[in-house]
Amino acid sequence: MYLDPALHGAFTGHPVTIAAQSGAEFRAFDGQLTGRILATVQPSLIVQSWRSTNFKPDDEDSTLILKFSNESTGGRVNLVHVGVPDQDYGGVSEGWETYYWGPWREYLEQRGQAKS
Repeated sequence: MYLDPALHGAFTGHPVTIAAQSGAEFRAFDGQLTGRILATVQPSLIVQSWRSTNFKPDDEDSTLILKFSNESTGGRVNLVHVGVPDQDYGGVSEGWETYYWGPWREYLEQRGQAKS
């Protein structure tokens, strides 16, 4: 779902530019988040460069790693997000729950695809 623009937009409620190919541009939330897909191992791994508009111009892009796995209780997503500048750490940490995890769970629950 994360790499499909229509599904990504459906669960976040915002249009997104994204694709599964390495080098593909990522742009979400009206350009507030940008980056590139660095690597994918479908269906289990996404590595992405990532930055928000709260990064300073001289801040390097952060690196996002999403690992997807199946468990007996349902699917699991492990997130590692490194290199987030100190001034945006709180916003990014809170943003994952507010703009991704919560809406993603709700989207799947509405379709009967999520387990609490």
